[in-house]
Amino acid sequence: MSSTYTFRRGSVPLLVSMPHIGTLIPAALQARMTPAALSVADTDWHLEQLYNMLEELGASCIQARYSRYVIDLNRAADDTNLYPGLDTTGLCPLDTFSKAPLYSAANGAAQVLDQSEIAQRVQTYWLPYHQQIQQELQRLRAEYGIALLWDAHSIASQVPRFFSGRLPDLNFGTADQTSCAPALQNALLEVVQNNPLAAAYQHVFNGRFKGGYITRNYGQPQNGVHAIQLEMSQRVYMDESPPFNYRRELAQQIQPLLRVLLATCLQWAQQQSGAKQ
Repeated sequence: MSSTYTFRRGSVPLLVSMPHIGTLIPAALQARMTPAALSVADTDWHLEQLYNMLEELGASCIQARYSRYVIDLNRAADDTNLYPGLDTTGLCPLDTFSKAPLYSAANGAAQVLDQSEIAQRVQTYWLPYHQQIQQELQRLRAEYGIALLWDAHSIASQVPRFFSGRLPDLNFGTADQTSCAPALQNALLEVVQNNPLAAAYQHVFNGRFKGGYITRNYGQPQNGVHAIQLEMSQRVYMDESPPFNYRRELAQQIQPLLRVLLATCLQWAQQQSGAKQ
């Protein structure tokens, strides 16, 4: 197993991916970075605590250890823009969400990354994470006849660079209903529209966030692999300003809803497997 991520194998056909919770930055890279970079402010903070029901549900889970400032595991290795025409950060970002530079000035100019350095980061950090996702989805598909991938994310509720105003609390992405079966999206929609646990939270499907590379690349419902991204507004479970504290009293309100959403996915998958027998 790679030292760049942690992985726990589960006992149901669900893999939860957390590509942006890592905070590590190699020492050699730290020496080139700004204080803004070293604060790793754009981390998907505390998701491992928020999703504390995964082991009980039997889900597999993969979590990045290194910061998205080193490399963004939810971008294509060729750095294709996921949202053409809209501002976004790249595979190896040069600035923060607030456009603060990640690299210190050198000789009067900001450092840039050459292609050989980017290729090395892909080999060291990106490839192992994606190989593990591929292997686990293949295993789940072979063992259960179906595989579910839940890509877990969070972001500050207000990031003017990417969207105006305040983001809805729950932002589901299914690549415009291409990364999972429409019936699975409808089952999740039923939960957030009608379950009392969801009454306090705003939701949207395929709004500003339609799903990143992981959702779009691995979601192949025609081959029995169904992927959903959930981008949560951090205001619902933590403080959005440094030191980005986890708010247990807030988290405990939304955790039952997360459990129901994941259980709904598993129930739907069981129904599909039963229908094929």
